[in-house]
Amino acid sequence: MGSEAIHDELDERAADTADRVVAWRRHLHRHPELSNREENTARLVADQLRALGLDEVRTGIAGHGVVGVLRGAGPDGGRVVALRADMDALPVRDLCGADFASEAVDADYPGGPFPVSHACGHDCHTAMLMGAATVLAGVRERLPGTVLFVFQPAEEGPPVAEEGGARAMVEAGAFAGPVPTMAFGMHVTPYPKGYVGYRIGNQYGASTLVRVVVTGKQVHGSTPWEGVDPMPAAGAVLTGIGQLYRQVSAFDPVTVTIGHVEDVGRFNIIGQTVTLWGTVRCAVESDMAEVQRRLTTLAEHSAAAYGATASVEYLQSVPPVHNSGPWVEAGLPTLRRVVGDERVVETGATLGYDDVSEFIGRFGGLYVMLGVQDATLDASGRPVPVEGGRGLVTNHNPHFYADDDTLVTGVRLHAHVAYDHLAGALVARREG
Repeated sequence: MGSEAIHDELDERAADTADRVVAWRRHLHRHPELSNREENTARLVADQLRALGLDEVRTGIAGHGVVGVLRGAGPDGGRVVALRADMDALPVRDLCGADFASEAVDADYPGGPFPVSHACGHDCHTAMLMGAATVLAGVRERLPGTVLFVFQPAEEGPPVAEEGGARAMVEAGAFAGPVPTMAFGMHVTPYPKGYVGYRIGNQYGASTLVRVVVTGKQVHGSTPWEGVDPMPAAGAVLTGIGQLYRQVSAFDPVTVTIGHVEDVGRFNIIGQTVTLWGTVRCAVESDMAEVQRRLTTLAEHSAAAYGATASVEYLQSVPPVHNSGPWVEAGLPTLRRVVGDERVVETGATLGYDDVSEFIGRFGGLYVMLGVQDATLDASGRPVPVEGGRGLVTNHNPHFYADDDTLVTGVRLHAHVAYDHLAGALVARREG
């Protein structure tokens, strides 16, 4: 059977899985689980992979990670493609408006209770990869290599006191045998339905979690002069952060965002500490050390100006997602075959992060964006809402939504990329 015929069969099998993929996605959306708590999600995935008769289904990797191994007809030592989906949800209310919207609450999660939802779209990723496993298992005798179906926990970051995510999967030996010769992943995004966005270079930025603890001296609110109030110092840090971007090159974007503030005071008590939780993002990884140095200086000196102290910690660092030119060049024919030439578009960089970078960086490969919303592209190539649609809603917003009918496109992308890589048609011919 020629490559055109196998591609056609992959498409036919993907169409046959469409209803199941939508059903999986809706089930997962209704029953989301936070990072390092994906127990039921992992069980659903593992049960489905076992039902497909894969050669191996490995569970409990770096928490609730699952890896399915499908060995085709190729010789041992041939190409190995790792297809990756993340499984975890967010501590965000679900206001998507669908009848399968989540009402879940995690009362035991550190810092909770939290409402829980798939406001980033990982339910779509998991369902699409389960569909791709179904498709590829049906043609295993014609696969000239091995496919790893990698279902990753804790992409959004585990609780600070825990390990988890992509790096933890690598360290746990998830890829010790067979070792991938390519990794592939995608992310649903507010872009026109069925469009694929790619970028040569850093698709996503480098990221690190930051914790700033400002310490004063607790005292009654009626006698502030007898203590040291950490609140004004914390406010000075928050204000000063807005000027950090002016202290590094303007040609490579950076941002420092404080998303959560913890105070141990009361309306009539000046508390001992104020803790600021945030994230540092850099389009170029080499800027990270300088931004961290300046943020630490800002925090320590601002606190000292108010008679307080500050400690700064950088946690859970994630490298940028980098698509090399040779891998993009190799992958474009496959992407265009799946969605059409006009729907494969080059996108700009973002300061989002995705720890799939741990896989792409080690094994080579490609990471792309899949549009799933009511949009079109304007003359400059930017997505804009279509009249009468639901508009554009960014990931992590409570109103984030994804079009169910587009999920089969994700199934086809996984399946075609896997086959083309194993057959030698999607391989980076050179690096640099």
